[in-house]
Amino acid sequence: MTENKSAEGLPGQRPRAGAVLLTGATGFVGGHLLPRLEAAGFDVRCATRDPVRAAAAHPERTWVRVDVNDRATLAPALPGVRAIVYLVHGMGSDSGYERRELDAARALVEEAAQADVERIVYLGGVAPCGRPSRHLRSRLATGEVLRSGAVSVFELRAAMVVGHGSVSWQIVRDLATRLPAMLLPLWLSTRSRPIGIDDVVFALETALTLPVTDAGLYELPGPEILSAKDILMRIARLRGTRPVTLSVPILTPRLSSYWLKLVTAADYDVARELVEGLRSDLLPTGRSFWDLVADHELVSFDEAARRALAADREVLPTSVALVEEGIARLSRRTRR
Repeated sequence: MTENKSAEGLPGQRPRAGAVLLTGATGFVGGHLLPRLEAAGFDVRCATRDPVRAAAAHPERTWVRVDVNDRATLAPALPGVRAIVYLVHGMGSDSGYERRELDAARALVEEAAQADVERIVYLGGVAPCGRPSRHLRSRLATGEVLRSGAVSVFELRAAMVVGHGSVSWQIVRDLATRLPAMLLPLWLSTRSRPIGIDDVVFALETALTLPVTDAGLYELPGPEILSAKDILMRIARLRGTRPVTLSVPILTPRLSSYWLKLVTAADYDVARELVEGLRSDLLPTGRSFWDLVADHELVSFDEAARRALAADREVLPTSVALVEEGIARLSRRTRR
């Protein structure tokens, strides 16, 4: 299998001692993080269940077979690993994913300790103000399991991540751009602090370089407190649409999730889980990671959304783009 190109000799770059095992390397966050780590000189091992297929697509990278639900695949991937970035989440796969996620987290921390891994960096979810949905409950419980082990853990809790490839972003983007009129259920008043993918990538990379004594649980808030309705209206404005809106008190998150099939291309099972998590505010209450890097300037929601919309347009089928533009023109006419 083709090995990574060495980072030695790159101007301004310093390779780190020991490798970084990147789980979820082919997913949304991992796909954005990997080029950043490579450019910064990290020796990255990309974890995947199908290394042959992954290497065929990207032979310049180091791929190792890891299935977090198969403990036997963990130990062979860990010799020489200094840090693990844990981005795996089985949300929406089936009813048993909570148990499997906890089992996977326990196996990971035990194997990591055996291999003398220095740290684990985990991207989790914000604890809701009310009762957590199954998805959020699993995210929080996974973080607790990871932090209970012998390896130091940086757990970063984020709400919606704004960026091309994010399922939560795709849902709100499709709703905002494909509906000339919207019913606004009461749950759209729930608030969060969405964060741009570039800031998430920065935080994950930084957590790999901070003193291990700083390890712990941190919130990863975006720069603004926005309701779900605010998010939809901001995207609509940026996209040039002006949907007619009507507030209704009767639609629950579960009922609302049923018609997502008609509007968004996002995976329905995942979309349903995400919408169920919007029953209460998702606002940070603990230590902010940004206190450790006070000079970092967060990307505004509008700018993060513009970047995501621009990336979406590059891959949007022409037929879909034409439909969305037609809807935008229609919504502008109806609001004149």
